Amino acid sequence: MLSEPRSGRLAAWGNALLAGLVAPDDAAQAIVGQDAVHRVEGVPGEAGPVGLTLALGRLRALGATGFRVALPVPGHPLGLSGPPDFNARALDAQEAVVVFGAPYGLVPEVGEAGPEGDVHVEVVWHCLPVREAPPADVPSLGEAERELAEALRDATVVLSRLDVAASGPVAEAAVDAYRARAEPGRDILAPGYPPRAVRVLELAQRVGLLVAVAHGYGHGGAVSASEIAARSEALRPVERVARRAQVAAYNAYLEERGR
Repeated sequence: MLSEPRSGRLAAWGNALLAGLVAPDDAAQAIVGQDAVHRVEGVPGEAGPVGLTLALGRLRALGATGFRVALPVPGHPLGLSGPPDFNARALDAQEAVVVFGAPYGLVPEVGEAGPEGDVHVEVVWHCLPVREAPPADVPSLGEAERELAEALRDATVVLSRLDVAASGPVAEAAVDAYRARAEPGRDILAPGYPPRAVRVLELAQRVGLLVAVAHGYGHGGAVSASEIAARSEALRPVERVARRAQVAAYNAYLEERGR
């Protein structure tokens, strides 16, 4: 949850590109981020993998007018609309991008290459047919914001009840990672997104931070398998709300345009 999903970057900057707010090469560079390279496989009309700039241009020519995010996990197909083959791939990756206006979706496959000490990340996006239908369980931005405020309170209560220490190397690393991402001037979303979407996404990341600390810090006061299981069960609804809010924030471009 702390890590910005690659599907979020692709959807946000892809939407900015379609809106004419950024240049194609700038959008592609923002999507790649810290990775070495991104390729897109299965683009209609292309025989092999192509770069992001060409792939996004081809999807626009096929009718794409926007991009939505899906962040599914087992038992919660958040943002998906089918068919089963696409859903299975997206569930395995726990993220995907669904094209609005054209019946396609993109699922990332992340790999590493290079010699020891100089390993870099390469991403292949698989372009696959999708069913044009309403996505599963995606809230509006307003709903997500209200749910998050309550989830943040719940997460604090749960962590206190389960005696999860707010210190230690894992917790400190999680906090440092969040602070680094929260530096002033960073682009949490691409141009064209409403301020409320930025606010919701930042709050979702705060909630995700609490969940990550709870799961990662030496199990806090929980020392038995049953106590660890109880913690996971208590935090599951909080994590679910944070994922729903992330999807709502990334999809806010299409929500705003629909108004």
